[in-house]
Amino acid sequence: MSHSSKSFQIRVHGKWIVAGEHAVLRGHPALAFPVYGKYLELTWNEAEEFSAKFTGERGAEFQLLFTGVFDRALEILKRSGDRTLRRGRFEVESTLPVGAGLGASAALSVAVGRWFVAQNALSESGLFEFCRELENLFHGESSGVDVAVAIENRGLHFVRGANESVMRGFDPAWQPIWYISSSGARGITSECVAKVKRLFAEDRVRGEAIDRKMGAAVLEIESALCGENGSSEGVSTEMRLEALRSSIEKASECFEEWDLAEGELGRHLQWLRESGAIAVKPTGSGGGGYALSLWRERPSKEIEDRLIAVFRS
Repeated sequence: MSHSSKSFQIRVHGKWIVAGEHAVLRGHPALAFPVYGKYLELTWNEAEEFSAKFTGERGAEFQLLFTGVFDRALEILKRSGDRTLRRGRFEVESTLPVGAGLGASAALSVAVGRWFVAQNALSESGLFEFCRELENLFHGESSGVDVAVAIENRGLHFVRGANESVMRGFDPAWQPIWYISSSGARGITSECVAKVKRLFAEDRVRGEAIDRKMGAAVLEIESALCGENGSSEGVSTEMRLEALRSSIEKASECFEEWDLAEGELGRHLQWLRESGAIAVKPTGSGGGGYALSLWRERPSKEIEDRLIAVFRS
């Protein structure tokens, strides 16, 4: 990040969620990490007029979103009529796809939030809640996990609190072979959130049971990722891998119970299994977007070319 009175630039990475989706809205934990290969970069240079251009592989997808986020930011700050803030040449360059579950809306919200901090219009301590409120534009109700990972730029154990959210850095002790990959279908987070809430309204006991199951999966995944170096003993590695496989499958079952793993996403999950993945699940809100897959061994190059490696150097 760099800025002065006349220029500003920041790069914000996307995110992927290991587990905890949806249940995180109701106080259960989530585990998420940055996707360092996918990012949004915001550049600003001082000018009297306000303008924005959009570049890069996915930049054009933000054209309709940027002005809405910027206007909402001014509303939150109660400075909608402030000409000193609505000025300058903005450029949004992105490799992050919108609507894929990789945190594009959080990345945009954090980049804009950082710009307002640089303009002394927002305090650093207020950044998280400000960006979470901005992200409500997209999701209806943002848990804050995507925003937290975008701000911290590291793995996080995240629990949303009534007054204050808990964010704890999480560094795995070993690196499984796992990937994320696109289902080819767009998932609309607000619709998926609404679908889970409808289930709660119809059958609260069942809804709470699925939430508890997802929360338990997160803690089991974290336990499987902790401990001694997994490469030290073959038996130890296999036991840890089996624990990880089992807990990812538990999280995946929650998406099936929410009916958020159908259609193109469901077919993609099946293809991953048939290709040799030992555990798969949606990552993000479901209904489309990206999937997470865990492998015992690296897949063939033909298959690997369709996947994005995470956790492997």
